[in-house]
Amino acid sequence: MVLRKTVRWVRDEWAIFSKGSDMGLNERVRWIRQWGPFALRTAGYSSVSVVLGPLTRGAASTWAARHWSRSAARGLRISIDASGLENLPEGGFVLACNHQSLIDILVLGAVLPGDFKWAAKRSLMNVPFLGWHLRLAGHVPVDRQKGRRAAQAVLEAFVRVLQNGQSLLIFPEGTRSADGRIKHFKDGAFRSAAIAACPVVPVALEGTHALMARDAADTGEMTATGRERLVRVRIGEPIEPRLELGEAERAADLRERTYTAIVSMHDALVALASG
Repeated sequence: MVLRKTVRWVRDEWAIFSKGSDMGLNERVRWIRQWGPFALRTAGYSSVSVVLGPLTRGAASTWAARHWSRSAARGLRISIDASGLENLPEGGFVLACNHQSLIDILVLGAVLPGDFKWAAKRSLMNVPFLGWHLRLAGHVPVDRQKGRRAAQAVLEAFVRVLQNGQSLLIFPEGTRSADGRIKHFKDGAFRSAAIAACPVVPVALEGTHALMARDAADTGEMTATGRERLVRVRIGEPIEPRLELGEAERAADLRERTYTAIVSMHDALVALASG
């Protein structure tokens, strides 16, 4: 069962398998040159997390995740321009970011400090090495196909993370944007922030869609430099929940204010990139 789920995830998420014979020899070679070293890095850092994480109360897992992200970004020759880190508050809070590409998480992992938890697709938990790390480090598996009971369990897991004083990274669009534009936000992240009475920190990301869109097999020619492989991340000021509102209204208010903030920051990043 686990092997079947893993194979299904690889087939659905990695475009090389859906493109099949449409890919030429050069494209296949490029894919191997990019993702071969990536897989080795993932196996290495995940092994550190799995072996040493339990012995260090999770410190080794946090170290491994950050260094995996930075090493993977360097290996793919991705430059990252991040600002607004001073806006991150103390204690539990939700990080809400737009979702452009499979490589978003390594970009964010390279710049975000601390031991943040990630709301990850449950299918990722079945991937060797990566999934072992995600489970051990306490990241939250999400499966939107399992119905109301499973959704409630995920919400409760989100709230526990926040009440433990940790940050929770969410992509509230639910899945990657097909065209780079920001889609409607789902409620889960904002419900958890409303229940835990924690702020939401808006994060805008621009550049990963151009590097690796939803139907792309890799990040393109790595001989490109400068702006062609630059990803920008902007972290906005925390959006506090309005405690005078009821829980449902508080969540909806957080969702709308966060959406507005992320769209505004993203528009500014697009203008900066094209300027």
